[in-house]
Amino acid sequence: MSRAAVPGLPSPHPIGDMLPALYADDDFAQRFTAGLDTVLAPVFAALDNLPAYFQPRLAPADFLAWLADWVGMEADPAWPEEVRRTVVERAVELHRWRGTRRGLQERLRLSLGVGAQIVDGGGVSWSTTPDPTLPLAPSGELLVRVWPIRTPEVDEAQVLAVVRASCPVHLTCRVQILPGPPGREES
Repeated sequence: MSRAAVPGLPSPHPIGDMLPALYADDDFAQRFTAGLDTVLAPVFAALDNLPAYFQPRLAPADFLAWLADWVGMEADPAWPEEVRRTVVERAVELHRWRGTRRGLQERLRLSLGVGAQIVDGGGVSWSTTPDPTLPLAPSGELLVRVWPIRTPEVDEAQVLAVVRASCPVHLTCRVQILPGPPGREES
């Protein structure tokens, strides 16, 4: 629905009522100002409800894309509206965890409705003693295993797009689609 022309929307501040008494009974002046009221009523409605536009749960559906861009999130128009609202609402949290396993898992779960296991051949360790053994050399590959949660099937291209957007450039990304969570006994 467009907020530009809402049929029958009354103006909270009719201009005809604000005219001097001389024009109160003038038919032309009243009709002319009623036309202006029709044009201005959606503007007043938008301004009166402006705080709701910045809350993802209350914002109009066609405003979500702009709000997503404003907070630096990609919200695919093909996603259900509820998913887009949730992604925008949790933007700060997702940005906080960006570049981590948890962040990628949460992004995949929210946006595509899939569970994820991330296998990373990272080379990081820490120790309280000097000269510890060094970790294995990084493999240079990020393996993401996903399985459906919200829908019965998983679109590999969509998963790969989300993973590539979150994957560091020095790693190659690979996606594996599983029928269910790893380690689950198949019956």
